[in-house]
Amino acid sequence: MKKIFTLLVFTTLVSCNLNNSKQEAVELSTVSASDGVYNIENETSYITWTGREVSTSYHYGTINFASGQFELTGGLISTGEFIVDMSTIKNDDLPTDFAKNRLETHLKSDDFFSVESYPTAKISILDSEIISGSKWLVSGELTIKSYTHPIQFEIINSMDGWKASLVFDRSMYDIQFRSGTFFEKLGDKMIYDDIELEINLKTL
Repeated sequence: MKKIFTLLVFTTLVSCNLNNSKQEAVELSTVSASDGVYNIENETSYITWTGREVSTSYHYGTINFASGQFELTGGLISTGEFIVDMSTIKNDDLPTDFAKNRLETHLKSDDFFSVESYPTAKISILDSEIISGSKWLVSGELTIKSYTHPIQFEIINSMDGWKASLVFDRSMYDIQFRSGTFFEKLGDKMIYDDIELEINLKTL
């Protein structure tokens, strides 16, 4: 029962529409999971994020966890809570430290995540249902700043870890910068509201 598992919540840049060969590869590598509580290893757990502009350009990077755990009961993912350390937002695509630092500072500002006022975000798992032997549909909540909204995502337990897809709408969390929901006539300066996440968790 003390196996090491990996929980991946959404691959940044990877489409949810997998082709047949990829689906088959996942099926071949799936593994079962025992009931129990799984605590994450903070040192090896992280989120990868992607934000896209209407001009087809995009930025991506990582965020670390402060803590997290989830529980399997009767073969279902019954509960879970993951605390995200928003002060650890990093950019991984820009070519210079100056550009990276400028974007990271902007993301932490009130234009985006208001990290000084809201240093953590939270993903909560409330319940799940089995899609197949190693795949669940999870229902939960995402809290960013002072806003909490329901989310749903699929989790697949494979030899490479737990893999799931998640996209959230930043406008629902009052993240207004260059959002078409809040501003008109942005043209090619508009940043899409949908933010894509990939969360990589290893557990004890």
